[in-house]
Amino acid sequence: MILVTAAEMQEMDRQTIENQGIPGLELMENAGRGATRVLLDQFGDNVKAGVGIICGKGNNGGDGFVIARCLAEKGIKVAVYLLAKTAAVKGDAAANLKRLSALNVAVNEIPDEDTFLKTKSSLSGYGLIVDAILGTGLTSEVRGLFKTIINFINSTGIAVFAVDIPSGLNSDTGRPCGTCIRAQGTATFALAKIGHFTYPGAEYTGKLEIIDIGIPESVVQDVGPKQHLLTSKQIRSYLQPRSPDTHKGRTGHLLVVAGSTGKTGAAALTAVSAMRAGAGLVTLGIPASLNPILETQVLEVMTTPLPESRNGVLGDNAIDDIQKLAVGKTCLAIGPGIGQAAKTRSLVEKVISQSEIPVVVDADGLNNLAGQSQLLKKLKAAAVLTPHPGEMARLIEATPAEVQQNRLKCARDFATHFGVHVVLKGAATVIAHPDGNAYINPTGNPGMASGGMGDVLTGVLAGFITQGFSPQTAAHTAVYLHGAAADTLAKSIGPTGYLAGEVMNAIPAEIKKLIEMQNPPRT
Repeated sequence: MILVTAAEMQEMDRQTIENQGIPGLELMENAGRGATRVLLDQFGDNVKAGVGIICGKGNNGGDGFVIARCLAEKGIKVAVYLLAKTAAVKGDAAANLKRLSALNVAVNEIPDEDTFLKTKSSLSGYGLIVDAILGTGLTSEVRGLFKTIINFINSTGIAVFAVDIPSGLNSDTGRPCGTCIRAQGTATFALAKIGHFTYPGAEYTGKLEIIDIGIPESVVQDVGPKQHLLTSKQIRSYLQPRSPDTHKGRTGHLLVVAGSTGKTGAAALTAVSAMRAGAGLVTLGIPASLNPILETQVLEVMTTPLPESRNGVLGDNAIDDIQKLAVGKTCLAIGPGIGQAAKTRSLVEKVISQSEIPVVVDADGLNNLAGQSQLLKKLKAAAVLTPHPGEMARLIEATPAEVQQNRLKCARDFATHFGVHVVLKGAATVIAHPDGNAYINPTGNPGMASGGMGDVLTGVLAGFITQGFSPQTAAHTAVYLHGAAADTLAKSIGPTGYLAGEVMNAIPAEIKKLIEMQNPPRT
């Protein structure tokens, strides 16, 4: 599913009106009528007590005027509250405001806070409030009358339906601009916006419906948005049933370099998760003194003891052994539980820079790259980095809060600058690629906030690359399935308390679901 920025949507509107000859008034009519259908579908019971529509003076308000007319035509009690003087409304919005008089729809002007204080009691008597205050172009802090109105609406406890995007929400980042309408449902126009699916924007948006308002596909292609939402249909297209004569020699061989004293679990989860994703063979390279422990943890995985810099810690004296092990492998994963000793840091840099097979870097593999990101520009093979916000912050010398302010931009900038694939983990994980395309993942839930989840994702991702998936499709498939498996567990076990190992073990069932949706079993 395509997602657009505010600027991209504005350009599509412009091209549609100026180049395609479709009047803006027609687009507004399509938007308002489509939003009305969604409103009645989602809030049919609420409208019985009447609908209060709060409108700004721009085109978002114009959409609200169309909704008011559509509801009035159906005999539903409706009133408009205009946060400006009528004379301030221009263009297509003004044309639709004028049309309300023929239907005797009350239009209450609220140009300032004093007027609002005299009017606000009447807003409390509706079964539904429609938010048509601010549109998708907002980037600055909400202040003054708008802030007062938004905070009041949120305090009423009345259901709220947002037009295009909840007022106060930055449509490019999903961050509230100081304050924001908290809607139970939203109707957006033409294409979904990034902020509808990133957090906390998804929580403010509520149930989202996309309305086709008549933007031609050729216009969408001309503007060329590079943001997408992962869908089950997309992931299904990557997964195909295996040929009956498939054997482990055809499904790849992964090398995992991981583990240190106290962190053998991370190495084990990564290695076994790759096999759960379908990798044919996995070799786990670990500090020599830990080999007896790992051999009993991973029965299906081959283990290889590597030279240590000190007891339980890998150092750069293991580089020759790792390079020999990499011969004949189809992917390399490095980092889970490996530690951050000085010689380990040197090892990680050498392994990544010298690898001739695709490499997945996670956890301490990323921490050991902090301050050395420039080496990523000189890699011999594709790399996928899977940081959480803290690890991303260390890579770019920022704070986690700065990363979270615009997750998509942060991941995309890093991916395009260094020519790597970035999986920025967290709620609505962002996957960014060197070509500038970025994807948001809709699966997953708060129960995943526990140890080992990242190790499982690393293994699943590397497991798909091992089988021949491109780094891009492997990242999409692994992230989506990882979250979907957790969602299944949250429903069957409970919202919290399920373990990373249980997510790992649920991966095959999620793969089965998608394959059967793509290729239903014969009856």
